Amino acid sequence: MRPWSPIPIDDNGEPLTALPPPLWRIEPHPYQALGAPYGQLGSPFRLRQGVLQRLLQAEARLQLQQPQWRLAIFDAWRPVAVQQFMVDHAIAAECRQRGVDPCQPSPSRDQVVAAVGRFWAPPSVDPATPPPHSTGAAVDLTLAKAGGQLLEMGGAIDAIGAVSEPDHHAAAASRDPDGEAGLWHGRRQLLRQVMEGAGFAQHPNEWWHFSHGDQLWAWRLGQARAIYGRAPEG
Repeated sequence: MRPWSPIPIDDNGEPLTALPPPLWRIEPHPYQALGAPYGQLGSPFRLRQGVLQRLLQAEARLQLQQPQWRLAIFDAWRPVAVQQFMVDHAIAAECRQRGVDPCQPSPSRDQVVAAVGRFWAPPSVDPATPPPHSTGAAVDLTLAKAGGQLLEMGGAIDAIGAVSEPDHHAAAASRDPDGEAGLWHGRRQLLRQVMEGAGFAQHPNEWWHFSHGDQLWAWRLGQARAIYGRAPEG
């Protein structure tokens, strides 16, 4: 149960809409490349119309400050079947990294599941508790140069651990503003600034995850209701 799970949802009915050409996509899509079961469910590079409009506003805000930079969209809409696939994949990968048998129940495996659970929402099919990406309201993204070269942000998208927390490099950046940590923290701050300026809320554990209109957004901004529930699949 997430702290935002009890927030009621009053879906406004906006359809999923493809990302317009000005928004740059990271391709091949990373989860499709892993074999995630999108099948006939449609492109992951779709969001609710109101979210897309705000994403374009964020891109404009970024280019006012850094004209040679752009937003790079890593992931957007994610059906629940893909959420389940990716949760299982993340658990298996983290188990391998820690030398834990993913098929054998143990305290070590429980620790892996808990660590993964800080970053991957449960693949719930309950309409009252949709995974954020299944709503079409959440987007994972980073920064890139105009030519498409991704900028180093001091931690990979989907990394399991403290390095993914938005302010992970803040203390080191304060000690040495001109060092690598200062560079990474500054970029993370800029991404958060342009996204929040366009009406998005940031996931507390993930520097790359922002949403508008879902339960997480409502919880972070003190809204009584979310305006996007699980989007129809297909």
